[in-house]
Order: sequence, then C-alpha cells, then structure tokens
Amino acid sequence: MTKWGYVAMLAFTVVGSFWLEIALKVGVLRRIKRLTLSLLPVALIFLTWDAYAVAHKHWRFDKNQMLGFVGSFQIPLEEYLFFIIVPIACVMTLEGVRRVKKHWPVGDGDEL
Repeated sequence: MTKWGYVAMLAFTVVGSFWLEIALKVGVLRRIKRLTLSLLPVALIFLTWDAYAVAHKHWRFDKNQMLGFVGSFQIPLEEYLFFIIVPIACVMTLEGVRRVKKHWPVGDGDEL
C-alpha cells in the first residue's frame, strides 16, 4: 500500500478540485496555453531543484514508496505528476472562489 501513497494523494487532489472545472465551469483546462505558461516556469525551477538535491544526495526518493517509474535525473513519475496536478488544482480552486465571489479582487484587473 505504501507504493500507492503518493499516487493516492495525487488522486485525492484531482478528486478534490478538478470537479470545479465541471460544476462551476471555471474554464482552467480550456485555457491550456495560459495554464501552461503559468505553471511551466515554476515546475522547471522545482524540478531542477529536485534534480540538484538528488544528485548531491541532499535527499532521495524512497523506492518503497514509489511505483518504480523513474524519469530523467532520478526523479520519479509521481514527482513529475505532482508539479502538474497540484498547481492545476490550486488554479482551479482560485478560479472556483472567483466564480462564487464575483467581486473578489485577485490582482488581474483594474479592481485593485
């Protein structure tokens, strides 16, 4: 079961937030270019940090808690998925709140 712990957390994140795309029609996945431009720079920075830390033995990924698919720079698949799923979930949650609280300023318009 421990091999599935990370995947279970990612699945919980998807279940807990991706419903907003349908229920509240937040439109995050319809604006894939905007989403990619927002997430890619941050994901690259943190994946670079992961790769550096693993290469210099600052930390490691426990093979007993991974599915066993390791990508570039000895980073497991689950970690790559983390940097995709969790930020998308955050954006969906933010957009969900904006959908419900129409006058909530978040800094992307003239309301500030």
